[in-house]
Amino acid sequence: MFKKILIANRGEIALRVIRTCREMGIKTVAVYSTVDAESLHVKFADEAVCIGPAPSKDSYLKMSNIIAAAEITNADAIHPGYGFLSENAKFSKICQEHGIKFIGASPEMIEKMGDKATAKSTMIKAGVPCVPGSEGILESLEEAKKVAKEIGYPVMMKATAGGGGKGMRAIWKEEELEKAWESARIEAAAAFGNDGMYMEKLIEEPRHIEIQVVGDSFGKACHLSERDCSVQRRHQKLTEETPSPFMTDELREKMGTAAVKAAEYIKYEGAGTVEFLVDKHRNFYFMEMNTRIQVEHPITEQVIDYDLIREQILVAAGVPISGKNYYPQLHSIECRINAEDPYNDFRPSPGKITVLHAPGGHGVRLDTHVYAGYTIPPNYDSMIAKLITTAQTREEAINKMKRALDEFVIEGIKTTIPFHRQLMDEPDYVAGNYTTKFMESFVMKDPQE
Repeated sequence: MFKKILIANRGEIALRVIRTCREMGIKTVAVYSTVDAESLHVKFADEAVCIGPAPSKDSYLKMSNIIAAAEITNADAIHPGYGFLSENAKFSKICQEHGIKFIGASPEMIEKMGDKATAKSTMIKAGVPCVPGSEGILESLEEAKKVAKEIGYPVMMKATAGGGGKGMRAIWKEEELEKAWESARIEAAAAFGNDGMYMEKLIEEPRHIEIQVVGDSFGKACHLSERDCSVQRRHQKLTEETPSPFMTDELREKMGTAAVKAAEYIKYEGAGTVEFLVDKHRNFYFMEMNTRIQVEHPITEQVIDYDLIREQILVAAGVPISGKNYYPQLHSIECRINAEDPYNDFRPSPGKITVLHAPGGHGVRLDTHVYAGYTIPPNYDSMIAKLITTAQTREEAINKMKRALDEFVIEGIKTTIPFHRQLMDEPDYVAGNYTTKFMESFVMKDPQE
């Protein structure tokens, strides 16, 4: 077992990893940028090393500084959390070269699954259902037109190196294709330094349902059931739940089997998530695989009583998994609390938190790194907390979330708490009738009305 783990991340996920390490008797090293010196992950770790100034490229993305921090503290493993370097093949390889265990996927695995076009062709070989579309990267506008005609409109153009909705365009008829082709490539080149495009059939009334998997170094994989992540704004998840209100036992079995097949085909090691689009007829199609822990992992932990961070560490240390699949015993919902103004187009709202009162009670979990007096820097992702409620039924979990949101007080900045409170009363959400288009018609009600 590892003696000391460096956490190459910040905020609540760094704190989450530190807590599990402490329970396992493993020493921890926090790394931080100059603006994060007062963050809780820095205070709770056994050691802390400043790795540079506020911009991510000079600190949390600066591989040489992170490796140096691991070497001077004698850390024998690095946990990357999510975001930053968690799915960076080069960083995974550098860790290998320095004799430091990367608690995540191997460089080969990240390369295989990180590029969406390569991942799709790999999954077709594995026999996992995929959305009809181009075979690899589109070479020209003419090829794009040909593929679109073959699979039929509407189609979706996607950047192969994409993420966060960048370089994506929905195209409903041929006349729109040329303009979409040009703008998506320009956007992708600016965001990722790669203007490679591929095309897929646009799935109508889609739900975004993902399956949590864990694979060990012996070629065995298991699944831990699904999470429904369909409530999104600009391809960014806002809230997640498990089990999905759209799921049937038969569909869960089929999707779980497909996800395990995908993981075992590529001999996946670690915790990963196989993401699917599911249409209104409950046909499901592979979308991508995240070779890291997900933001929304707590809801899976809550419904099956399972510490995914602990499992990541055990698998990285060479411990075999049991191989059994897990199914939800309870219902759990997560609301991502962001420092954003939901009444002003979700504009970021960094600044100093003057008052914070955390909700509590049975079935309420709060993962956060902020506190009263803490200043949220403008340099990073706006998520400051994850509020999770767990109960016997979906209705009880929603009622518990309403109560917890009402108790949750954060002053000094704007947050998305009012949005989530309104969402929990939205008839379509309460009925479980939502797709990835849900937010397109959602309007925040004025609190004065």
